Amino acid sequence: MEATNVPLHPPTYGNLITILSIDGGGIRGLIPGTILCFLESELQKLDGEDARIADYFDVIAGTSTGGLVTAMLSSPNEKNRPLFAAKDIKDFYLNHSPKIFPQNRFPLFHQATKIIGALLGPKYNGKYLHSLVKEKLGNTRMHQTLTNVVIPTFDIKQLQPTIFSSFKVKKNPNLDALLSDVCIATSAAPTYLPAHYFQTKDPKGKVREFNLIDGGIAANNPALVAISEVTKEVIRGSPLFFPVEQMDYARFLVISIGTGTSKDDEKYNAHEAAKWGILSWLTSNGSTPIIDAFSQSSADMVDLHLSVVFQALHSEKSYLRIQEDTLTGHVSSVDVATKENLDDLVKVGEGLLKKPVSRVNLETGLLERSGQETNEEALIRFAKQLSQEKRLRHARKSQ
Repeated sequence: MEATNVPLHPPTYGNLITILSIDGGGIRGLIPGTILCFLESELQKLDGEDARIADYFDVIAGTSTGGLVTAMLSSPNEKNRPLFAAKDIKDFYLNHSPKIFPQNRFPLFHQATKIIGALLGPKYNGKYLHSLVKEKLGNTRMHQTLTNVVIPTFDIKQLQPTIFSSFKVKKNPNLDALLSDVCIATSAAPTYLPAHYFQTKDPKGKVREFNLIDGGIAANNPALVAISEVTKEVIRGSPLFFPVEQMDYARFLVISIGTGTSKDDEKYNAHEAAKWGILSWLTSNGSTPIIDAFSQSSADMVDLHLSVVFQALHSEKSYLRIQEDTLTGHVSSVDVATKENLDDLVKVGEGLLKKPVSRVNLETGLLERSGQETNEEALIRFAKQLSQEKRLRHARKSQ
């Protein structure tokens, strides 16, 4: 295809604004990694083996582990092509997760160690993750990504979200941080990994300090943040975007990929939680209830909002949420990085492709089938739309 190896031209040359969003979830990043591998393979069937995810999306948004995947897909290599193909994400997690989240060698003392650790500091020191991310991403800064990215973090000193966005960088140079710092920050889940401090300096020499933790505090599902960033650009009259009428969500094409959630009825209940103090909220039933609660509520509320809006505007086919809500045991964990569990997470992702497209019902908390399509079939349909949109923009730009 003539347009395969050229950058994606701005939406002003096309009909759609394309957004990919990836949730947070630790080692469960293997689930969206598996989904994205399938999507990229479908794009390659249409446009050749050099096709990459970043060639088709105006914005890639990611929180926590999703932020890391976002950086992998959008950071340039020496040939100014994506540093990672989607198929490489699985091996990255399989190879490095056991070193990022080293497992306790003495299971009998595991629970006691967790409790003591929760009192004394983060469960993991983050040193391997930090060195790995810095090695892979090098000196790449926010403005150098191959497509626009949006990565939420939370500033613990300011007690407010800090959104690292390709759009904001153009107006606020002090947000043009090293991509490695942004990834380390958005992954700094409380109780699991240490908060991250760094500074930036704008062209005038003004220094800005950041005191950041996991973006899941603000937006574990960053799809709505990504849409908001684009909408602000449209409102400002950016020449890169065509005018979008108010509530014209039909012009958005959104793929939002979750990292799975547990719906294990035996995991938590109000009778037990009524007796919990600080320690129990930090570690109960092999997990961290307070982290599970805010991250999953954040993800589900965004999905609910977008589902309702797209359906109300008869544009439900433009929004695809892929999520698994039947995780139990170790696969529901964010850090049990044993070989067996990591392999099981890959199987979860592969199985999810075969499941029907679903939406969350906030009243029941369960995913409900929303049509006849499977996630695999929906991704094939989206791949065709993405390819057609890229071709259209290339043709109009050439004219």
